[in-house]
Amino acid sequence: MITRSIYIGNPAYLKLKDEQLKILCPETKTEKGSVPVEDLGLLMLDHYQITVSHNLIQKMMGNNVVVISCDAHHLPHGMMLPLYGHTEHSDRVKDQLEASEPLKKQLWKQTVECKIENQKEVLLRLGNYYEPMVDYQSNVKSGDITNMEGIAAQHYWKYLISLNFLRQRFGDSPNQFFNFGYAVLRSMVARAIVETGLLPVLGIFHKNKYNPYCLADDLMEPYRPFVDLLVMQWLEMNPNIEELTKDFKSHILQIATKDVRIDSKKRPLLVAVKITASSLYKCYTGEKRLISYPELI
Repeated sequence: MITRSIYIGNPAYLKLKDEQLKILCPETKTEKGSVPVEDLGLLMLDHYQITVSHNLIQKMMGNNVVVISCDAHHLPHGMMLPLYGHTEHSDRVKDQLEASEPLKKQLWKQTVECKIENQKEVLLRLGNYYEPMVDYQSNVKSGDITNMEGIAAQHYWKYLISLNFLRQRFGDSPNQFFNFGYAVLRSMVARAIVETGLLPVLGIFHKNKYNPYCLADDLMEPYRPFVDLLVMQWLEMNPNIEELTKDFKSHILQIATKDVRIDSKKRPLLVAVKITASSLYKCYTGEKRLISYPELI
């Protein structure tokens, strides 16, 4: 089922009634809109005067809805997910914990190859210099010991934005647009991981002890170019805007329903991330040898 992504950027009171998320004016209590909770996939809260009832929170957690809270700079600051989203949670975590290092190195190799392939496709579609990406992709080793991901990224960002551009979390514009998009994508991938019954903290490559979403950061890598393409489309239409406007956020939240090709079929991206997470679990159990990753269409 294709779920909906909802953004709320004004004062609001959110409650549960008749199995629906009700959006009310906090002063008059008049209803401004409603959405069935079962149709929700992502809820973004971007205003300090938003109140959410605990009953609604419990219902959303029961439906694996990811709730994103934005900070004073209107950037995603935190997310809320259920502790588990699968009936076989403990068995699946056991399989995840027992995955061997050689297996994880091979899975990371596949991840980097797919990421570079999608980055190459973005450059190609924009008419930019992409040819070296072919060699970078073909030279990825087990565990990416030669750091082809980093080498490819240097080329990618130079020819996606400019030769002087530095991709940084707190860097100059247009970094803020990519940061916002990646935060939304990360929450979607984390949701799929929990729904699959895996631990988002236990990655196949990322191992930072301060990072609770290492596995999400692994699996989202081949999906990043989909965000990049949306951001580049926005920049082309709005070359002089540097603020994270509501229109931009609405534009980025479309990513959940963007079509991708995965396992030779066309699927919305939000469905594709679940397929990716499920395929990873099958790799842990030996049912599969390759993670299912998306392709641009």
